Amino acid sequence: MHTISDYQGYFLEYLSKQTATKEPKNLYEPISYILSLGGKRLRPTLVLMAAEIFGGSYKEALDAALAIEVFHNFSLIHDDIMDDAPLRRGKETVHEKWDINTGILSGDAMLINAYQLFENYEGNTFKELAKLFTKTAIEVCEGQQYDIDFETRDDVTIPEYIKMIEYKTAVLVGAAMKMGAIVADASEQSKSSIYDFGRLLGLAFQLQDDYLDAFGDPQTFGKQIGGDIIENKKTFLYLKALEYASKDEQKQLRGLFSLNPEDPTEKISTVKHLFETTGAKERTRVEIEQYTQKAFSALDDMSISEEKKDLLKLFGSKLMNRSV
Repeated sequence: MHTISDYQGYFLEYLSKQTATKEPKNLYEPISYILSLGGKRLRPTLVLMAAEIFGGSYKEALDAALAIEVFHNFSLIHDDIMDDAPLRRGKETVHEKWDINTGILSGDAMLINAYQLFENYEGNTFKELAKLFTKTAIEVCEGQQYDIDFETRDDVTIPEYIKMIEYKTAVLVGAAMKMGAIVADASEQSKSSIYDFGRLLGLAFQLQDDYLDAFGDPQTFGKQIGGDIIENKKTFLYLKALEYASKDEQKQLRGLFSLNPEDPTEKISTVKHLFETTGAKERTRVEIEQYTQKAFSALDDMSISEEKKDLLKLFGSKLMNRSV
C-alpha cells in the first residue's frame, strides 16, 4: 500500500499527461482550466486507494479515477452557472472567465469524455463501471434538482436535506470507492461495504462543506464565504437553527432568507450570528462527527487487514479536520 499523498501524486501525474488543449480552443481550454484549478482530488484518490486495498494495482484504476474527476468537474461548471457563482477554488468560474454558453458546452464535452474513459476496460469490468457510473450520474442530477427546489420551499425537512446531499455529493464518493473495488475484482460484499463507507463519508464531507461555507477561513476556503446564505439555501445549519430558534428568531431567519440584498454583508453576519446563538453551529459539528463514525463502522464488515482499515480511517479523519 502507498500513502494518501502517493495516490494524489500518481493521479496528478496521470492527469497532466491526459490534459491537452485541442481545437476548437474555446471548447477545450475551459476543460483544461477547471481541471488545473486544483482542489482536494478526493474522489480519484479514493478510486486508486480502493483498488489497492482489494489487491489490485492503482495503475489499472487510473482511467476510472480520471473519469470520476472529469465528471465531478463537469458538475461543478454547471453548478456554478446555476448558482451564478463568481469563484471556484479562489479563481474565476468558467462561465465568468468565458461565458455561459461556453460553460454549458465544455461541461457537456466533459460528461462525454468521462464515459469515454470506461472504454479502456474490458468486458464485465467495463459493464459494471458504466452501470454504476450511469446510476450515480442520474442521482447527482436528482440531487441538484432537489437543491434548486429547496431554494423556493419553506417546508424543507432535515431528512429531505440529507437525501439531497446524499444524491448530490455522497453517492459520487461511494461510487469512487466502489469503482476501485470493481477494477480490483473484489467480492460483492466488499464492493457494497466500501460503497457504504464512501457514501457515509461523503455525507459528513458535505455537511462539513456547508459548515465551512458559513464559518470557514476566506483565505483558505477558496469559495465565497456565505455563498449558501446569499443563495438562500436551506442547509443543515439553517434547518437546525429553525428547529431550535425561538418564534422571533424563526421569523427573523425566514425573513432574511427571503431577501436578496445588493450588498449581502449584513445579511451574512446576522444569519451566522443566529446559527451560533441557536446552537446550530455546534449541532452541525456533532452531526459531521456522527456520520464520520458511521462511515468507520462500515469498515467492520470488510475482510481486509487492520492496516488497510487504518489507512481509510486516517483519510476520513484528515478530511473531517480540514479547513478548506
